[in-house]
Amino acid sequence: MNNSDEQNYWTLRYKEERTGWDIGYPSRPIKEYIDQLDNKGISILIPGAGNAYEAEYLWKQGFQNVFVMDISEFPLIQFQKRNPDFPGEQLLLADFFQHENQYDLIFEQTFFCSFVPTDANRNRYAKQMASLLKSNGKLVGVWFDIPLTGDMEKRPFGGDKDLYLSYLQPYFETITFERCHNSIPPRIGNELFGIFKKRI
Repeated sequence: MNNSDEQNYWTLRYKEERTGWDIGYPSRPIKEYIDQLDNKGISILIPGAGNAYEAEYLWKQGFQNVFVMDISEFPLIQFQKRNPDFPGEQLLLADFFQHENQYDLIFEQTFFCSFVPTDANRNRYAKQMASLLKSNGKLVGVWFDIPLTGDMEKRPFGGDKDLYLSYLQPYFETITFERCHNSIPPRIGNELFGIFKKRI
């Protein structure tokens, strides 16, 4: 898909509410990680954020430098309606792969698994994640631990720990990457929680 096709694809899914990954509130593993953060001045990016409940939670906890990115304008508009005091300039209608900035922390929440799972796409993701992080910046989040099928339309696309690490390790040191112990009941056994630090 090209950019306009991707944009149209995701906009239609949001409008039709075909968003089975959307649980309606912050993912528990990410929320518990946020609750341990002390420095509320850090810059945070959430790419492919969709309805961005994690960003909403961060904002309400006093994190001011939160940036919400999606290729579709639809969820960004919905987010702004729910959070009218959130700065509009921190809502980024953008292609992740063309974005240029650097952040202290990037949250991954079902974003990696939204791409058609070609080797090129997944390598590109890992490289771009690293380029968007400052020195010692961290990539933190949840990856689906589900079989990767040959169906190129079955999003979210899956993978397993070894597969994900094969893409991430050239760019990141692994702090932790294990089966989630605090998944919501429907996802128990199907999620990995990872903390990765950008390689210098």
